[in-house]
Parts: sequence; C-alpha cells; structure tokens
Amino acid sequence: MIKEISSTQNPTIKHLVALQEKSRIRRKTGEFLIEGVREINLAFDAGFELTQIFFCPEIAQTEALEELQTKISSTTEQIVVTEEVYKKIAYRSGTEGIIASAKAKKNALNDLDLPENPLILIAEAPEKPGNIGALLRTADAAGVDAFILANPRTDLYNPNIIRSSVGGLFTIPVATGSTEEVINFLKHQNISIYTAILQEAISYEKQDFTTSSALVVGTEADGLSEEWRNAAKQNIIIPMQGRLDSMNVSVAAAILIFEARRQRGFTL
Repeated sequence: MIKEISSTQNPTIKHLVALQEKSRIRRKTGEFLIEGVREINLAFDAGFELTQIFFCPEIAQTEALEELQTKISSTTEQIVVTEEVYKKIAYRSGTEGIIASAKAKKNALNDLDLPENPLILIAEAPEKPGNIGALLRTADAAGVDAFILANPRTDLYNPNIIRSSVGGLFTIPVATGSTEEVINFLKHQNISIYTAILQEAISYEKQDFTTSSALVVGTEADGLSEEWRNAAKQNIIIPMQGRLDSMNVSVAAAILIFEARRQRGFTL
C-alpha cells in the first residue's frame, strides 16, 4: 500500500531533511538519501538496500518510476509526496522527482574483493565533497579495482559526494580507513604504493604500474603525510610547465590512473 505525505512538518520529512544536512544523523542511523533515477538504479544494482522511495507525481516520469518499481523489494516502502514536500527534501534542483532512502554500507577495507593484480586509487584526507565526487568519477572512468579514502574528513554518504560523483559512489568498490590501516592493508595484500610527492620523485611516465599498484594522492594544500612517504615504493610526480606547483587532485589522479591503465593495455 502506497502512503501519502503532504505536510513538510511530517516527522518522516523532518528526518529526511536531517539526513541531508547532518553527517551525525547519517552515522547514527546508518541511513542516507539518494536523489535521481540514475543514482538510485546504480545503488540498487550495487546491492544497496533501499528502505523507502519518495516520488512526486507532478515531477516524476511515469516510465522511470514504473521501471524502478519493478526492481525494488516488497519491503521497500513507497510514499507519494506533494511538490512542496519534494522541494523540501530535494538536495538539488532539476532532479526527476524521485528520492530513495537507503542503508549505508560499512565500506571496510577487509570487505574489498580484489582481483589478482589490482589497481587502486587512494586519496588521503580530501575535505571537499566535490573533490571526492570527482575522484570517484575518475576512478569509475578508469575502471580501477577499488577507491580508498584514508583519514576521511567527511562521510562517504554526504549528498554532495553522491551528486558530484553522478552515482560513481555505487559503481566501484569503495573503502575507508585511517592512513595506518590502509598502509597495513596494502602491505598485507602485497600491493606496491606509489605516492604523488615532489621529493625524491620520478616522472610518473617512467614508473611501471603493471603489477599490483596503489596510486596515492593528497590534498592540494597539505599533500601527503609522512607515513605515506615512508611506506612508498616510489614517489612520482607529474612534470608541469607553468609557474604553479599544484593542480586539482582529481585531475592529477586522472593523469596517473590513466597512465597506469595505458601500461596495462587499455586502448580506445
């Protein structure tokens, strides 16, 4: 049976707004929101449990809604909301009138199911959700085997990460952990560490990435911590011709990851 909610003061709607705005609530409840048909379908395909679907008939396309309804479990609650309510809970404008609540995954390092010769992208302590989203898009585009956040400063289910990744959060294996935990995990898996650090570095084009490899990037402001410098097999740099000594972290990651893919035989 499909419920209807027409008041923005409804407790369920207030809870959804809190999920959008407060990471503390997301962590406490283990829930998060997914906005948009493509993102919801990607999350479903990735095995995320959708607990509720909220849709606005004035905005949602009938075909997209019907297709989604054929996928979801009978335990997923379906709720019709008015346009006013939808605008209250929507994070961005221009979406398709459908929002889902879902259960977050633990994203533990030991849950990663890596292939024999993995290629991993790691980012240490990125603060901006938009940068994390861009890194996830880069990781998806290159088809990496995992994306790992070391010392995360924001939770993975921040709505801006989901938005800026265009659902990339759901398309590749993702894990988080402290820098120490990630380094220990990589060593236990016999994965070589290559860090984007200026000191004692060689050009990224001269490094062989055809064996098990983890490419590690840091923030534009702080770079990587000393722990990574000590753990690295090799520091690598991207030679630059301009007067500035840094570039956006997602751009740097893209250059490194696609070079690794090229070495591994990736062609258009």
